[in-house]
Amino acid sequence: MQRKTSFFQRFYVAICLVFFYLPILVTMIFSFNSSKSLTRFTGFSMRWYTELLHNTEVSKAVYVSVTIAILATVISTVLGTITAIGLSKSRKVLKETLLNINNLPILNPDIVTAIGLMLLFSSLGFRKGYFTMLLAHISFCTPYVIISVYPKVRSLDPNLANAAMDLGATPFQALTKVIVPMIKDGIFAGALLAFTMSFDDFVISYFVSGNGVKNISIVVYNMTKRINPTINALSTIVILVIVLVMVFANVLPKLLEKHASKHAKKIQRVIALLLVFALGFGLIKCGGGAAENHVLKVYNAGEYMDLDLLTQFEQEYNCTVVYETFESNEMMYTKLSGGESYDVLIPSDYMIERLIKEDYLQYIDWDLIPNKGSLMDEVMNKSYDPGNRYSCPYFWGTVGILYDTTVVDPADLQEGWDLLRDTKYKGNIYMYDSERDSFMIALKALGYSMNTTDENQIQEAYQWLVDQRNTMDPIYAGDDVIDNMISGNKAMAVVYSGDASYIISENPNMDYFTPSQGTNNWYDAMVITRDCNETELAHQFINFMLNEESALSNTEEVGYTSPVKSVYETMITGEYEGVSSYIPDFENPNSEIFRYQEPKIKQKYAELWTKIKAE
Repeated sequence: MQRKTSFFQRFYVAICLVFFYLPILVTMIFSFNSSKSLTRFTGFSMRWYTELLHNTEVSKAVYVSVTIAILATVISTVLGTITAIGLSKSRKVLKETLLNINNLPILNPDIVTAIGLMLLFSSLGFRKGYFTMLLAHISFCTPYVIISVYPKVRSLDPNLANAAMDLGATPFQALTKVIVPMIKDGIFAGALLAFTMSFDDFVISYFVSGNGVKNISIVVYNMTKRINPTINALSTIVILVIVLVMVFANVLPKLLEKHASKHAKKIQRVIALLLVFALGFGLIKCGGGAAENHVLKVYNAGEYMDLDLLTQFEQEYNCTVVYETFESNEMMYTKLSGGESYDVLIPSDYMIERLIKEDYLQYIDWDLIPNKGSLMDEVMNKSYDPGNRYSCPYFWGTVGILYDTTVVDPADLQEGWDLLRDTKYKGNIYMYDSERDSFMIALKALGYSMNTTDENQIQEAYQWLVDQRNTMDPIYAGDDVIDNMISGNKAMAVVYSGDASYIISENPNMDYFTPSQGTNNWYDAMVITRDCNETELAHQFINFMLNEESALSNTEEVGYTSPVKSVYETMITGEYEGVSSYIPDFENPNSEIFRYQEPKIKQKYAELWTKIKAE
């Protein structure tokens, strides 16, 4: 008797399908949005697809992702299948030992595997790029193939291979004609899993790549630093390609059944040639940068430069710029200390102080930078680098409160940082998901230095943040706060001044202020590494970025305050006229610059911040 499906069963399935596919549908709809917003649809447009087609960084990333995934899949599938067959014939002790070892990379956190591989390649002297990424992907895909193929091999009759050889087959024929066809389902499952793992990987790829080689995951992650709707367009194309591949995968086996005997060898030869071509072209195209006579390696935060300037610099100085991006100063330091080499870095003040202390940087020869006279006095000779012996200012600003003027009472601004604990705005606040900036707010609200090492003061700041969390229900947000505040989703948000300038330019209802208790005055600067291979070219790059035309283009693209005086004056009387966040308030004697934290103090802050977010 056939059971009827109840209404609740159908409803449950429908809810699951909506949960799985609604985000995909939303992404596809917003890929045709005419505005930059990721949450408000303002009209149909193909704008972001046009920008995507002209984005050479994305096209290179797609090529790297696809070729790496194909090659890693093929190689790891062959290695995994051979290993699985070999294990089935091994002694029990050896078999169990190797299977347990095989499970280690699967159970190991990606970040541990990533750092381990990075250190391995550095110790072996490998130049990080296409080849190291391929090796890394093969290493973490192979175990998944083994666990997919091994159960199928175990289910076979152990006498099959012997029977085939008794009938005249060679060992190779027994393998390819008898064993492989009977375990093909496991092989296909392993190959599909390997391809998915490789194509989707970010963490491992990020740490083992270099020389300007990026896959889609790295590029998309960098795009999320600021509003970039080309992500939606790229995601939509990837989704459509996956759908077409799935349809093709279901139709192809039926076609092969009809024409297998006639065209099998031709298909195999074509696939083999394509793979060889992909490997050869990939190694030449993505790893061939080393053949250039003048290559400058620049390491900067994501979405923090007008990339057209790199092309202009390359044309002007007849060189190649390998441009890579990092998520945070700490991640930049990890790669640098792991043996990765760069010529020019663009870190923040406290990290520059650390790099100076640990002898990672070389002196800047200011005689090689004619545009030094264009720099504002306000950005020079700061505590992290007295006399600017090692650093040249890039952008500068403050941390403050962005607020909706239609919601927040101007009189409440007198509360300063305590405005973030005013219960009138409960549930209507974004706190920046940053350990140091959050503790800075609490310490300044309590009248302490944001660089304090006094454990009692740190404990008071911790309690301030706990009380705020319990009474205000804030949302701890990252870069997604930009689009949310443009859309007016909350009354207030803690943001960097450059992000505030961008938000205000998109939403005139927003304004920005820095509390009188003081705040973080921050500086990002260009530095040259001690191991720089192109010292003259590095100085030329810094000088180029201080050029008035370059600096203007850069600040217009990014939205942060330029250290070049003429550009600063142009912006405050032009595009950002009346935008308070573009004019940092550095007159407040209570404001400070972050200083380098000793490991013990840094660990203390990190532990308390984890508690705040976990409770």
